[in-house]
Amino acid sequence: MPLPDIIADGAIIPSLRAESKTHLLKELATRAAALTGRAADEIFTTLSERENLGSTGAGGGIAIPHGKLPKLPRVFGLFARLERPVDFDSIDGQPVDLVFTLLAPEGAGADHLKALSRIARLTRDPANVQKLRAARDEATLRVLLAQSPATHAA
Repeated sequence: MPLPDIIADGAIIPSLRAESKTHLLKELATRAAALTGRAADEIFTTLSERENLGSTGAGGGIAIPHGKLPKLPRVFGLFARLERPVDFDSIDGQPVDLVFTLLAPEGAGADHLKALSRIARLTRDPANVQKLRAARDEATLRVLLAQSPATHAA
């Protein structure tokens, strides 16, 4: 599932300010509410409940908060580059500055997993991550997110 298919116009935030993990999730929920037509509180609760199961901080400064919402018509994605990293209880203990948020319908098992896999492939390449961190505007970030993950030989 290509990321441009799930990250709509207005769903890329090139410079988001957050003071904490909770504040970040609230900001993401507010932005997602505008895109999905769902209540920000419902989205925040969904993301928080998932975080309570275990942090979605994947390491390397990247987090992928995600959750499922009933009657959501399709998978929705948001991408945020943070102004300053925040503690996210990541598996490597490092703060997070790149955040991919995914919201999926309750029955979207395969599509949800494909989107998570696509993000994992993109962020596995240090060159891609470096470019995402260096980009300062939505248009550049959109181009980077649309590229197929490259494989670089070590």
